[in-house]
Amino acid sequence: MGLAEALAATRGWDDDDAEWDSADGDLTDDVVSVDGPDPEEDLTAGAQELAERHALRRVSGLRTELEDITEVEYRELRLEKVVLVGVWTEGTVTDADNSMAELALLAETAGSEVLEAVYQRRSKPDPATYIGRGKVDAIREIVQATGADTVILDGELAPSQLRNLEDRLGVKAVDRTALILDIFAQHAKSKEGQAQVELAQLSYMKQRLRGWGGNLSRQAGGRVASGAGIGGRGPGETKIETDRRRINTRIARLRRELKEMKGTRDTKRAERRRNHIPSVAIAGYTNAGKSSLLNRLTDAGVLIEDALFATLDPTTRRTTTGDGRVFTMTDTVGFVRHLPHQLVEAFRSTLEEVGDADLILHVVDGSHPDPEGQLAAVREVLADIDAGKVPELVVINKADAADPLVIGRLRSREPHSVVVSARTGEGIPELMEAIEKDLPRPGVVFEALLPYERGDLINRLHQEGEIAAMEHTADGTRISGRAHADLAGELAAYSV
Repeated sequence: MGLAEALAATRGWDDDDAEWDSADGDLTDDVVSVDGPDPEEDLTAGAQELAERHALRRVSGLRTELEDITEVEYRELRLEKVVLVGVWTEGTVTDADNSMAELALLAETAGSEVLEAVYQRRSKPDPATYIGRGKVDAIREIVQATGADTVILDGELAPSQLRNLEDRLGVKAVDRTALILDIFAQHAKSKEGQAQVELAQLSYMKQRLRGWGGNLSRQAGGRVASGAGIGGRGPGETKIETDRRRINTRIARLRRELKEMKGTRDTKRAERRRNHIPSVAIAGYTNAGKSSLLNRLTDAGVLIEDALFATLDPTTRRTTTGDGRVFTMTDTVGFVRHLPHQLVEAFRSTLEEVGDADLILHVVDGSHPDPEGQLAAVREVLADIDAGKVPELVVINKADAADPLVIGRLRSREPHSVVVSARTGEGIPELMEAIEKDLPRPGVVFEALLPYERGDLINRLHQEGEIAAMEHTADGTRISGRAHADLAGELAAYSV
């Protein structure tokens, strides 16, 4: 499978029905309703966010320099032209093609135009330049021939490797980690999400400070221009040390802010626990359809986009089972192969929603070329955040676009799974039944005769417990079932 085929396969069914039509650059009729005088009033919150995100969409062929003052009307930014480079150390040729296809999607999501994609077969990356010396010369020729301005490498490179590549290629070199951080920075909307992304970026940047022509190695004395020496460690502090100290100060401030925000989330989580409301977390690979599934199950109206890492800010919605029990469902950030360690640490407070859940809906894209690889990558991250022991229900999504043979293979590998299509609604009733069975059940069995004036207890039993039998008699409502300890204690006065 070549890069083009793998790239097309990776996109899945969303290409035909995505809200953004990349062919003509317009929003489709699914998103914008123009029936009323003000179309924006008919947009869901997710559709409005999608429209805002694409208001500054990058397009090919436009220059960033204004040649005429009238060009100020055009707000689009020129697409960055990139060449993709990978090192294939293990696995099959198909694995290498899938990896490059995913890197291409990441690059396009970040706002770039992919010109070429090459990878090299090696036992391990070159310690100096990541790729071999001969391949560096070949890529330099490709860059010069295509006019590319950036080279993106499929791995996390050491600062010395990036510096050596930039010196020899003559253009900017970016590794996979920096690319993902850039996408997160573009998509973060909430205050907490922006702080988490900035923390991850600063942690990554701190180890990669460098200067051109030695401008970061000059010493700062007491009378240096612009006052750089005042407030420093004193005479002899270099410019790069000053920048690193400022980054450390900013990191400490961001961590304090995130700690305060974490307290707010912990309070809300504790309130749900006090009310004995079970929680379900939707986790999975990026672009597997988690937000679409949340919208289908709860009518949440969150943003849906055929792009990697479209959702960064967790969304929690309250819903009910078929028998009336209340539970919450949370959409979380998507995972990816080799998710940068800085992001896992920065988003740890958000990812705790997954670790503290009563059930994880592990969504996998059934139409992806390598769904087993997606499952393994997500479970690796779940283990890192201590969520590996939470009960898991695998949801094989995009059944309308998946190969039936692949679906059968996944069902045999994952016996506790449900096949659905968030787009068409196929399998959603079966998924709700599976969720109801997997949600934690109240632990105390009861049988009580409740006076008719205690309708509040019956209402709580509908929401928080399980009712096995209920009968209205002359003396009151005779009811039996299961309840949690607190509610069972209140029912004890009426037990029979």
